[in-house]
Amino acid sequence: LEPGIPAGKNSPTPQKKFHVLVGVTGSVAALKLPLLIVELLKIPGLEVKVVTTERAKHFYNAQEIPVTLYGDEDEWQLWKGRSDPVLHIELRRWADLMVVAPLDANTLAKVANGICDNLLTCVIRAWDLSKPLLFCPAMNTAMWEHPITARQVEQLKGFGYVEIPCVVKKLVCGDEGQ
Repeated sequence: LEPGIPAGKNSPTPQKKFHVLVGVTGSVAALKLPLLIVELLKIPGLEVKVVTTERAKHFYNAQEIPVTLYGDEDEWQLWKGRSDPVLHIELRRWADLMVVAPLDANTLAKVANGICDNLLTCVIRAWDLSKPLLFCPAMNTAMWEHPITARQVEQLKGFGYVEIPCVVKKLVCGDEGQ
C-alpha cells in the first residue's frame, strides 16, 4: 500500500485514452498504412481509428488494419434521420489529434479550397482548430514541384495545420526526388 492511501483505494484509475484519427488518401504511399497503424498502436494509451478515401483502398488490404476503418459508405449508412449521429462530426468530436498520411495532391487541393465531397474531407472541414491536425504530403516529384502545390500547402498551414515534410527517396515510378 502507498502511504496515505486507505486500503482498497490504491488501484490505479484508468487513464483516458488519447484518440488519434488517421486519414489516408489515394497516394501510393497509402500502402504503408498497415505499418503506420502497427507503429501507432505500440504507443501506450493510444486509440486509433482510420478514415479512408475510396482511392486509398487500392493500395492496402483492409484485413491488415487492426482498428476501426471508416469509408464514405459508413457516413451514409449511419445517418437515416434527423436525430441520428453524423459520422464526420462524431469522428471530429472523438479525435484528440488527426494525422493525414499520406495526403495526395487531389485531397490537398480539395482541403485547400474547402471542398468536402467525401468522409475524410468532411471531417477535415469540420475539424476543431484547437486540436492538432498533421498532414503528410505524398505525391510524385513532378506534382510536388508544381507551383500550385506550395500555395496549397501554405493554405493548410494558414489554417493552423502542421506539415510533416516529405523526404527525398526513390519513388515507386522509378524517379528519385521528393
